[in-house]
Amino acid sequence: MILKWILLGILFAVLAVVVIYLAIWLITPMFISKKVMTYDHNSRFYRWLLYSSTGIACRILRLKIHTSGFEKIPSGRFLLVCNHRSNFDPIISWYVYRKYDLAFISKPENFNVFLYGRIIRKCCFLPIDRSNPRNSMKTIIDAVDLIKRDEVSIAVYPEGTRSKKLKLLKFHNGMFKIAQKAKVPVVVTTIKGGEDIKGNYPFKRTHLYFDVLECFDINKVTSLSSEELGEEARNLMLAKLEG
Repeated sequence: MILKWILLGILFAVLAVVVIYLAIWLITPMFISKKVMTYDHNSRFYRWLLYSSTGIACRILRLKIHTSGFEKIPSGRFLLVCNHRSNFDPIISWYVYRKYDLAFISKPENFNVFLYGRIIRKCCFLPIDRSNPRNSMKTIIDAVDLIKRDEVSIAVYPEGTRSKKLKLLKFHNGMFKIAQKAKVPVVVTTIKGGEDIKGNYPFKRTHLYFDVLECFDINKVTSLSSEELGEEARNLMLAKLEG
């Protein structure tokens, strides 16, 4: 009889925690104004909300994450560049690299996604309008400022859009100016497997591979042009993804 009450107590406690967490996740983002597109302070609370909910999603989606080369990531702030094959890429990436508090530069539409569109604003994610050079430069300047103030590290997809055919697209090398202006290393990475999630779920586990290929140190970043950095980073990614 005592055991029965103990088990019921544990069950109710777990249910209470779940209900409270769901309430926090559903309600607190509503206090973030959609009129403000960007914030200059990285909120620890909304980071926790972002990482915890994404961690739960990774388990629900049955993801098996494999990593390599993470020892190459520097201790300070940096610019992370990666290929882009799936809509799941940034979502899983900010969880896998959660130790480093990445803020992605992303298309404006992503800032209107239900709940997450509000949360990522408070985590210093930045929208970019590639059709307007002046606005694009403002985004680069804002990213540099965030790095210099040690709020976040910045993550970008130099391809500028998702590669639906899984072939590495031409790079927008202007993104490397963020590292040059902020005087921080560039961490070159790849991701594979996110494109398989839709086809695998719920019957099969999906394996995702996050590989850190190389870290361009500050001397290299400041001595090469953005075009040269982009070419070298792209060649590294090509060798890993298509070699």
